Amino acid sequence: MVKRLRNGENGAMHDFYSLYGGYLTAVCSRYIADEEDLKDVFQDALISIFTHIGDFEYRGAGSLKAWSVRIAVNQSLKFLRAKKQHELARLEWDIADEPEEDDPPVGDVPPEAIHRLVSELPTGYRTVFNLFVFENKSHHEIASLLGIKADTSASQLHRAKNLLAKKIRQYNNSKQPPR
Repeated sequence: MVKRLRNGENGAMHDFYSLYGGYLTAVCSRYIADEEDLKDVFQDALISIFTHIGDFEYRGAGSLKAWSVRIAVNQSLKFLRAKKQHELARLEWDIADEPEEDDPPVGDVPPEAIHRLVSELPTGYRTVFNLFVFENKSHHEIASLLGIKADTSASQLHRAKNLLAKKIRQYNNSKQPPR
């Protein structure tokens, strides 16, 4: 695939899109809530991937996917920084501190519902949550990426988890049959 992309072979971009397009869109959607913005960020990620394919170094099975995901995440963060939508990772003053929530039961919650609930988190919370949970970034790495303090990252993650736990409980309660 990489050789075909580097050689500009007809159909290589289409094959790449068929193979990774859905997954990369899902990665971008972890960070970008608005559908139109998501399309723009995804397109920018693809352009960046195709433009920089010469920089890709094969490191074994899955390395092209991992490299592409990293570009998609970076494009998403770049978009959020440029837009400064609610200032990334700033305390959301309109959301009161929630009491500590226990982990809610998620076994019966479909993945699509979890994704939707995560996408409903405020931008700063959602961004830190996704970087920590899905990208396995430390609070120091998140702080560096977002231009915040590591303590702010930890606080945002804590708030995101509490708010998400509350949303999952509400979801579970809404699905309970009447007694």
